Amino acid sequence: MRKAKTPSRWSADVEIQVQFYDLDPMEVVWHGNYVKYLEVARCALLDAIGYNYAEMKASGYMWPVIDMNLRYAAPATFGQRLSVRAEIVEWENRLRIDYLVSDAATGRRLNRASTTQVAVDIASGEMCFVSPPVLFQKLGVQAP
Repeated sequence: MRKAKTPSRWSADVEIQVQFYDLDPMEVVWHGNYVKYLEVARCALLDAIGYNYAEMKASGYMWPVIDMNLRYAAPATFGQRLSVRAEIVEWENRLRIDYLVSDAATGRRLNRASTTQVAVDIASGEMCFVSPPVLFQKLGVQAP
């Protein structure tokens, strides 16, 4: 596991503007909508390494999210511009991505999150206990 302040070799940043339909009755972003923001950043990250969902399927694997953790520090509000960073921090036996959601103007942290995905062989439906070689190839690292 890497240290908290060491940047990952594989990361992507996206900017999202909070829309009215993302708000709850308290006029802040409803907590479940952060999952959507994470997905936008995750897709940008997967595109950056050349292994997006279509490429995963073509390689014979699906990568379902099996765990997700979110920690809220401050609410986001209508019209606010958010910076969402996604970075790969584990890849050998699973794909773990850490996220940071912050105010795009000030850098103030609003949310930290992580998702864990595992490879599942599409043909057999079997979960892989080691990430398949295609992921290592896309990351440019040697398989264990």
